[in-house]
Amino acid sequence: MTAPSHPESLSRSEHVLAPTPAQLAWQRDGLGVFFHFGVNTFAGREWSDGTLSPQLFDPTDLDVEEWAALAAELGAKYVVLTAKHHDGFCLWPTATTDYSVASSPWKDGGGDLIGELAEACRRHGLKLGLYLSPWDRHAPQYEDPAAYDEFYLTQLRELCTAYGPLHELWFDGAGSAGRNYDWERIGELIEELQPGAMIFNMGPATIRWVGNEDGLACDPVHYVTASADLNNYDDDVIESAVPRYLPPECDVSLRRGWFWQPGEEPKSLPHLLAIHDRSIGLGANLLLNIPPDRRGRIDPQDAARVRELARALHERFGSPHEGELVSQDDGVVQVALGDETSLDHIELVERLEEGQRVHRHRVLAEDGTELAVGGTIGVRRLHRLPAVVRTSGLRIELDGEAAVLEAVRVHDATGAPVPDLGDAYLAPTSAPEA
Repeated sequence: MTAPSHPESLSRSEHVLAPTPAQLAWQRDGLGVFFHFGVNTFAGREWSDGTLSPQLFDPTDLDVEEWAALAAELGAKYVVLTAKHHDGFCLWPTATTDYSVASSPWKDGGGDLIGELAEACRRHGLKLGLYLSPWDRHAPQYEDPAAYDEFYLTQLRELCTAYGPLHELWFDGAGSAGRNYDWERIGELIEELQPGAMIFNMGPATIRWVGNEDGLACDPVHYVTASADLNNYDDDVIESAVPRYLPPECDVSLRRGWFWQPGEEPKSLPHLLAIHDRSIGLGANLLLNIPPDRRGRIDPQDAARVRELARALHERFGSPHEGELVSQDDGVVQVALGDETSLDHIELVERLEEGQRVHRHRVLAEDGTELAVGGTIGVRRLHRLPAVVRTSGLRIELDGEAAVLEAVRVHDATGAPVPDLGDAYLAPTSAPEA
């Protein structure tokens, strides 16, 4: 895929754009959970073509309370549900088509999965996001762009009015290469009904896709860009006339596939920890897919792995030691840790209200020993050190005009599980600056 262009290739000083309060709040949330669920779950498919019978959709023990509780236990701040995948099957009783839960055996056609999940999210303090695929392989209107735009806008209006505040609207670019949707009216509708919702990747986007489905960002992670990858299946790139503030979200499934299928297993704990460090730890958001099974429950093996991940993250980052920012002058931040402190992780937080400004940074112990180097910092940056060090202070050198740190924390994760991506992923930890 074509790499997104970065403002550095134009001018570092000309494109320091600031986030909106909603964008910054979304970035600070950090972790979300994806739920892929639909007719594909029951048919053994990842993608289906819109011809599967709605009679297949028949979860025997659906429990969205379990879904929400597990997401909250992991520490997620929001969830995103596949309200409509590419097959066109709707998980709410839409007035636009009979290809929905209303034509399924589940609750004798009287169910509304989105409504149930929305209520469960409120009970567990989670924000709700919805995935509404622009590509619809069932709707006959799709062959007529003008008619389909009306159809799609009606579906979007239903979702934006029936379920309370939405945190994110996820527009997957799969199948949409070369297709133009009425993004101007879509944007106007969202601005009217859900002005606080983040818009994923397409149209009037406020956040972007990281560019792979492995959950991996690379260093540097730039929040201002003039382009983003459309999808994982072709080389199309979404270009904008001017750079925009578009922080990335890294999506990845707990299993091999996005929809639950028998015989698959969750990723290992070291792999998931590495994904965490290569997404959240580099200043991106992470959207981890946990696919419910054909009962409508979370597979016990998956639930156990998610709880294992939650415990491991708590062991690594659950008892932070807050550093005192003694001074910030000429790109040098002096941090006092009090008494000599043991640490093997360093967490940096950049002030972003005036935009992302750090391009590179270096962290030194009080005695001048170099502990870590990297590119951007952003909303959060985690450095895992190769061994525990003891120091009573840190010196952090920042490359970036008017760059300011908001917080510095250190962690001693001695004995906690260790991240490991293994050899399966080619995406680099660091990328050269443009």
